[in-house]
Amino acid sequence: MAKPSLIDQLDQAIQAMLAGATAPRPAVDPRLESLVGVAAELRDLPRESFRARLKSDLERKASMAAAAVNPIPQGFHSLTPYLIVEGADRFLEFMKQAFGAEQRLRVPKPDGKIMHAEVRIGDSPVELADANEQYPPRPTAIHLYVSDADAVYQRAIQAGATSTHEPVDQPYGDREAGVKDPFGNYWYIATHKLAGEGKFIPEGLRTVNIYLHPTGTGEMIEFLKRAFNAEEAARHESPEGTIAHAKIQIGDSILEMGEAHGPYEPMPTGIHLYVADADAVYAQAIQAGATSISEPADQPYGDRFAHVKDPSGNSWFIATHIKDVQF
Repeated sequence: MAKPSLIDQLDQAIQAMLAGATAPRPAVDPRLESLVGVAAELRDLPRESFRARLKSDLERKASMAAAAVNPIPQGFHSLTPYLIVEGADRFLEFMKQAFGAEQRLRVPKPDGKIMHAEVRIGDSPVELADANEQYPPRPTAIHLYVSDADAVYQRAIQAGATSTHEPVDQPYGDREAGVKDPFGNYWYIATHKLAGEGKFIPEGLRTVNIYLHPTGTGEMIEFLKRAFNAEEAARHESPEGTIAHAKIQIGDSILEMGEAHGPYEPMPTGIHLYVADADAVYAQAIQAGATSISEPADQPYGDRFAHVKDPSGNSWFIATHIKDVQF
């Protein structure tokens, strides 16, 4: 009977070891003794106790990492309006008087102007800054839901806003009014009467909702789908096919829009978009047709941040929160 080859001998020896400690180990060529010895040492590695400890450590570290940093910082949503005005200090006071805004953060420049500020109105943050050469003023339209549209409308007028239309009941369930503040922003003030007991905001919306009036709303919606994986939550068209109103879901937020017409002209604005991966979303937005203003980079305030402009001229500040920073 022919003697097994070296490969066969090694295979038989290893199979015997894997079968258990009681299995007899076949004789092997002396040249294989060292390899069989190494195999015997490796057979029990890693030990079960080591594997269990390693799994526990990895799960603990993963849990700590997930708990430590949320890509959306506390108090924010996927979408936040970023308003740039002349006289941000006075704008802050207007929002406090008109809408009960609460200041959360204020970062002044050496000359006293505001580099960055954050306020909260109801359940929503609003960011703002003083205009400069790089970022000129850009009026924005905000759909603002409140518990009493009539009272808030009056407060806004007293704070210096100009009426665009007085409170009126709309067929879609809102009691709605409109004002233009002294800084050029439009506020559509509403109370939703069909929201249910003790509620005044329609399902899916928040106190503060960005409202766009693009030219070519259909094209804008398709861009948002390609760039930010947006989904249509609602779409209402006129018999001619014009999109009168649409709700577009991006992350946990809804962006509202309707085709520009009459007094509702395009107002390219700033939108702070928090995502899980700023680099990937930046690249996706560029591929969808956006223009790069700044590539992704880590910022001292704890965000990884990029800036693009969409084909309608809106600025998207794409960010992922990567670490908590105390101011």
